[in-house]
Amino acid sequence: MTGVKKRIHAGPPHQSRVNRVLTAVFCLLSVVYVFPVAVVLLNSFKSKNAITLSPFSWPSGETFVGFSNYLTGVSHGNYPFWRSVLYSVIITVLSTLLILIATSMAAWYINRVDSWLCRAFYYLCIFSMVVPFQMVMFTLSKTADRLRLNNPVLISIIYLGFGAGLAVFLFSGFVKGIPLEIEEAATIDGCGPIQTFFRVVLPIMKPTYLSVGILETMWIWNDYLLPYLVLDQNKYKTIPIHIQYLQGSYGRRDMGAMMALIILCLIPIVIFYALCQKYIIKGVISGAVKG
Repeated sequence: MTGVKKRIHAGPPHQSRVNRVLTAVFCLLSVVYVFPVAVVLLNSFKSKNAITLSPFSWPSGETFVGFSNYLTGVSHGNYPFWRSVLYSVIITVLSTLLILIATSMAAWYINRVDSWLCRAFYYLCIFSMVVPFQMVMFTLSKTADRLRLNNPVLISIIYLGFGAGLAVFLFSGFVKGIPLEIEEAATIDGCGPIQTFFRVVLPIMKPTYLSVGILETMWIWNDYLLPYLVLDQNKYKTIPIHIQYLQGSYGRRDMGAMMALIILCLIPIVIFYALCQKYIIKGVISGAVKG
């Protein structure tokens, strides 16, 4: 009897083989994704000539330079690296908060007010997810200059436009699973729409808030093209732009310093993702399946 229970629990033999094959495939994909990061990490401790001649070799006694590339990258040029870090933090935090608040309220309103205008707005947000950024980037750059959005604070409005599609989709899926009776009870207790949202709906939407916040943070922190097109490069540089402008005389680039700064740029977001990855899975499942 015990043997029968074990076989039933283990599942059919072909299912076990499929699981092993899928595990091997995903392990291989993980190696493919991690390999470029490992190469950048190794080259950040090597000399410039070693990076050019043997980029895939392990640092040896002659090529190993310690943390000198990191010190060079942080102190290189007239534009301080700490200022780029500050602008990246400001843009990421403000843009993520604006996206979370605006899109969650919009998704709640769309699902609670049944009108053609709300449905049209929802499908417009979904359509925005498939529009390539390259189609609108030149028009966007001119519009941002005319509306004075070319600074680290107001650029969050532009990020709201590009990040609203996915966020509204996930929040809408989650709102459909919230019982309407809870909001009706809050209304009977004297809560208005704003109080109902912030006191009742928002705490229930916490899993989706966390997942959308993590996804938007990783996107905005690593984004290069939008700040490059919109911001005044003489005044404001984010970390990716700072790395791009890391060059010496005659346009010669210090590859060692660039590799070091890339690693410094990756460390915060990798730690952030590692600590919060379980919330991404929970939030995406909640937003995509409910309703």
